[in-house]
Amino acid sequence: MNEQEPMSARENILGRIRTSLRRAEGDGAAALVRGHMNARAMSPRPLVAGDSPARFREKALVLSTTFSDVPAMQGVPAAVAEYLASNGLPMRAVCWNALSDLEWAGSGVSVEMRPARESDLVGITEVFCAIAETGTLMTLSGERTPPVTSLLPETHIAVLRASQIVPGMEEAWQRLRATPDYPPRAVNFISGPSRTADIEQTLTFGAHGPYRVHVILVRE
Repeated sequence: MNEQEPMSARENILGRIRTSLRRAEGDGAAALVRGHMNARAMSPRPLVAGDSPARFREKALVLSTTFSDVPAMQGVPAAVAEYLASNGLPMRAVCWNALSDLEWAGSGVSVEMRPARESDLVGITEVFCAIAETGTLMTLSGERTPPVTSLLPETHIAVLRASQIVPGMEEAWQRLRATPDYPPRAVNFISGPSRTADIEQTLTFGAHGPYRVHVILVRE
């Protein structure tokens, strides 16, 4: 690096670490770390027995998550419309781009493919996977998966394929590490609607996120 290209603080810190480890830049250290993590056996854990989708539903219902079931992705728009209408919610939403190919026009729901803004009341997203042991949804932050769509609106509707449900947290991280884009910018875990009991130990929903979390489970 010459005098015309000053070293950033990050480069300076990483350079010192490489020097202390006697490793040159680009020597495959990341691959070594990844190999070490993949080679490690799972630690002892509670047994998660039975059908993973059924277990996930059981745990998520306890967390005040609600459900709709559809046989295929083509049924998602109608399920969204039915949920919004039955709860007296506005028939408009913002949505992740991955769901843009669905037939929203005929469902009666007006959907915009963009990140959520403060005025948006309903956000529709996909998920990376779901964890049966805890009833938790796992989403990744990225250019096409903005986290504000699940965090900012009062109602979050998550589209989940049954094949995305894994037994536990260990399998969720294994699945994530196997993706080409690992690591993502951020990982979010959603366990039902936002809640807090900080004020007089009274449970309050929607304090730090959505009042409602509704999962549309796609059985295909």
